[in-house]
Amino acid sequence: MPGIGKPVTGITPHPNAKASEESFQKILDQKALKFSAHALQRLTQRNIKLDDAEISKLNEAVDKASQRGARESLILMKDMALVVSIKNRTVITAVDGSAMKDNVFTNIDSAVIVPD
Repeated sequence: MPGIGKPVTGITPHPNAKASEESFQKILDQKALKFSAHALQRLTQRNIKLDDAEISKLNEAVDKASQRGARESLILMKDMALVVSIKNRTVITAVDGSAMKDNVFTNIDSAVIVPD
């Protein structure tokens, strides 16, 4: 068959192709949830592990808070609480169930309760 296994010639990428790739990556980066150094430290200290399903639920909670205009949210999920900067999509701190007792969360403007 003619053309099979031969390199394609005569095709030049669109001049804006690189810019489109960068813009798409920027959009993906904006949707990605990040963890501050402090949050990572708390997760490790408190032996809190988030699986892919929990990360997905956390992302959905951040999306919901963002749609409502929240800036800093307390997200309650299973036996943990996470304080998240909604604008930056960054988890600021994490608290497990035992540390939540008698704890006061300040500088938040909303709360999202994630069902199991």
